[in-house]
Amino acid sequence: MYREPEIAEDTRQRMLAWRHDIHANPETAFEEHRTANVVANALMLMGIPVHRGLAGTGVVGTLKNGEGPSIALRADLDALNMTELGERAHKSTCAGKMHGCGHDGHTAMLLGAADHLARHKPFQGTVHFVFQPAEENEGGGRKMVDEGLFEQFPADAVYGMHNFPGMPRGQFGIRTGTMTAYLDTFEIVITGKGCHGAMPETGIDPVMISAQLVNALQTIVSRRIGATESAVVSVTQIHGGDTWNVVPETVVLRGTARALDAAIQDKVEAAMNQICAGMAQTHGATVALKYMRGYPGVVNTATETAAAVAAAASLVGEAQVHTDIPPAMGSEDFAFMLQKRPGAYIGIGAGEGPNDPPVHNPYYDFNDRILPLGAAYWVALVKQQLAAA
Repeated sequence: MYREPEIAEDTRQRMLAWRHDIHANPETAFEEHRTANVVANALMLMGIPVHRGLAGTGVVGTLKNGEGPSIALRADLDALNMTELGERAHKSTCAGKMHGCGHDGHTAMLLGAADHLARHKPFQGTVHFVFQPAEENEGGGRKMVDEGLFEQFPADAVYGMHNFPGMPRGQFGIRTGTMTAYLDTFEIVITGKGCHGAMPETGIDPVMISAQLVNALQTIVSRRIGATESAVVSVTQIHGGDTWNVVPETVVLRGTARALDAAIQDKVEAAMNQICAGMAQTHGATVALKYMRGYPGVVNTATETAAAVAAAASLVGEAQVHTDIPPAMGSEDFAFMLQKRPGAYIGIGAGEGPNDPPVHNPYYDFNDRILPLGAAYWVALVKQQLAAA
């Protein structure tokens, strides 16, 4: 069963125009000034009151229709620091910046839903349309929460959505509980004793120590974390040395650690500390670990997950809504909103075939064919959760 979304043709065309305009003019974390203007102006033309300034470039539109419960719907605004390689009419015009994750489409879908809801008001209560900056790496969701998002805009629940290019268009995916990983980053500074490359015995070689340390860190997942548990430790940067014949004084390692459970997150950090201390003692060097807690896991609450499933199923049928998809090792700062309010984060299928570029790929582009379905999902969720008496 697939029911054609009830989104009007003029709203569909506006979504397409918003999406292409935002894609062509990408802005990264906390710099989404033009994008915020596009969103705020669109909401105001719909007659929706707008608040600006949370997390700097955040926008919140509030649509009220009588007394009743309230919900918040969230989309992300920011692009990535990467170069777009695909050729299309709406290709990025900003060097080194690209909407490589589909936030342009997320924003357009939520604006489309706002347009429909403002016209028809098929609900009783309050809807907050939350357009959040800086999802990629910089924690704009945390900043909005810290600056009083839910104090200024009280919501009984909060909902988010992300496009999934690896899932066929016309399907949805969700799970109760942990949906995405806890994200941490780390920096390890190895300080030895610099010397001539021809006489390494006169120094303490941090390059050699770094090689051993990278290998040792991989034993955390393979030998310290249970086979049925999930964690990732990846060293993604190595910096050290300036020339061919000098053993440097220092080497710096940086990377990321992920887990699907806070207790496993703690085990990973403790193991990294132990390994670094042991490596320092073994080689007579200083090995300083800076372990930085980042995004928590997205944890969907049961009642709100069931609500998201019901809204999606009303559009595409129960068989097309997958309710136990595997959790992802990627991360998402919608998690900070879920720490404050119950809610659910759902994936909307965007795939057309096996060769579709994934998100964060330089050839990726949001699939415009899902714009009406994404907007219709938001509309169905609002009508369901704020049912008029």
